[in-house]
Amino acid sequence: MSYNPQMVSIIDMKNAIEDVGYQYLGIEDITSTKQEELEEDDLKTWKKRMIVAFGFGITLAICTFITWSLPISFSFFSLLISIIPFIYVSYPIFSAGVRSLKNKHLNMDVMYSMGIVVAYSSSILGTFNIVLNQQFLFYDTALLLAGFLTLGRYLESRAKGRTSTAIKKLIELQAKTATIIPNNTEIEIPVENVQINDIVVVKPGEKIPTDGKVVNGKSYVDESAITGEPIPVLKDIGKSVVGGTINQNGVIRFKAMRIGRDTILSQIKLVEDAQGSKPQVQRIADTAVSYFIPLILTIAITAVILWYFVSGATLIFALTVLISILVVACPCALGLASPTAVTVGIGRGADFGILVKNGEALEISEKLTTILFDKTGTLTKGKPEVTDIFTKNFDNKELLKLTASIERNSQHPLGQALVKKAQKENIGLIESQNFNTIGGKCVTANINDKRIIIGNITLLEENGYIISNKYYHKISDLGMEGKTAILIGVNNELAGIIAIADTLKENAIEVIDDLKNMKLKVGMITGDNEKIAISMANKLGIDNIIAEVLPQDKSAEVKRLQDKGEIVAFVVMVLMMHQHLHSRCWNSNRKRY
Repeated sequence: MSYNPQMVSIIDMKNAIEDVGYQYLGIEDITSTKQEELEEDDLKTWKKRMIVAFGFGITLAICTFITWSLPISFSFFSLLISIIPFIYVSYPIFSAGVRSLKNKHLNMDVMYSMGIVVAYSSSILGTFNIVLNQQFLFYDTALLLAGFLTLGRYLESRAKGRTSTAIKKLIELQAKTATIIPNNTEIEIPVENVQINDIVVVKPGEKIPTDGKVVNGKSYVDESAITGEPIPVLKDIGKSVVGGTINQNGVIRFKAMRIGRDTILSQIKLVEDAQGSKPQVQRIADTAVSYFIPLILTIAITAVILWYFVSGATLIFALTVLISILVVACPCALGLASPTAVTVGIGRGADFGILVKNGEALEISEKLTTILFDKTGTLTKGKPEVTDIFTKNFDNKELLKLTASIERNSQHPLGQALVKKAQKENIGLIESQNFNTIGGKCVTANINDKRIIIGNITLLEENGYIISNKYYHKISDLGMEGKTAILIGVNNELAGIIAIADTLKENAIEVIDDLKNMKLKVGMITGDNEKIAISMANKLGIDNIIAEVLPQDKSAEVKRLQDKGEIVAFVVMVLMMHQHLHSRCWNSNRKRY
């Protein structure tokens, strides 16, 4: 589907949405607290209507049963006590039914409206002995019918509310404004007004509004929300930046290269079809109702004609048949069972931090044959940690103390991992002197009488350090394991190596084993190189490995598995969303969930 602003405006779409009875929410509403407030109010309203419906309906049912054996009339009292609750509970159902009829759409609201209005109208006629008598008192039935549908609507709203916060976080990946520099003057504009080749300036802590290439400045950029990779990436002149990522510490200027739907964020389509669909069983029910209503009306009218005009039955008997058919046909199960099942499934998922983005994904989960995991942040913790320390003529804690004392002056993410490790070990840090960063790739400083350099093997060798074969092999082994080797030189001699990596989650191996015990095939997909991917997969016991895949290409890999007949669930971590595990599923028809 495409949008042509020359043919239709946002206002036109807003009016069309509101004309059919829905409330329009712009992107600014979705990302503000307004949507949460509306959802909370909606949930409270359905809950109140449900309580009123069942409270009065059950009470009337009990009282009606009791009065059958008593020589008193309860009909007029039932009308008085039920009319206000009935209007309060049934109004949204009638409104939805009228809108559906206006749009020539026969659905569950129309069916319910018909059953409820017949039940309550016949009760009024019976109360005043107009054609019908007091055997036709269905005040409690009308309220309970409305109550069942209200319960279904409450459960649906509750289920959607559990996922709305997560979806809002995804939407918030997109920046709302951008600062461009026409004629050397900074101007803030809406992000949708950015044009290709505009020069955009991004300050520390700001989101990068669109894709582009850096033309001035240097900064680390957190790309975890897009790539899943936990370590911020240094961006300087000539490097590409991606919309939705976060600038960390420096000011950069970049030329906009892709805008709107062409950006990587748009191509990934994180929020596409998030809540707009129904499970297959619910769609079948909706379709069935569109045929069911005319069929029931035909049966009811035919029955009245046959009984009254052909069989010669009394008018009251014929009307009894009509009312019975219309009331009994009201599909309580269709209105309640499907929302209840979906709510239980989505609710249980939410309890475990799983966002089920589509009802059909919930249904098809029982047919899955393959579970494909994204690596970073899903199987791993998604943040760099110190994993190994190798020293030469130094104590481990002493080396970590010297290194962390220097790195606390650095903004490099690997340096911050060293500082956190020292803090975790309760190692007190000391002051350093003459701190200096060389090209953003290594740091040097003095502590007491020690001249210390921290960097990789190439930089230490460039500064005159001699690395023995023993340490060459050690560094190579660490690299094969997906670990980054930080070398520490003290007074022109190698003092040790500290390895940093994104480590496995505590229960990752257990999860993989459980899935295998369920006879499911398990695979891992990652942007890392194949050697690192194999090392990680071996620890997890995963045989199917897909490495060196860009984020926007991962769905193509899922499609490739589907072409082989697999029904695939792709489990991916969205790092922005409070470190919960979320799922995206695709079925064998390649439709994405």
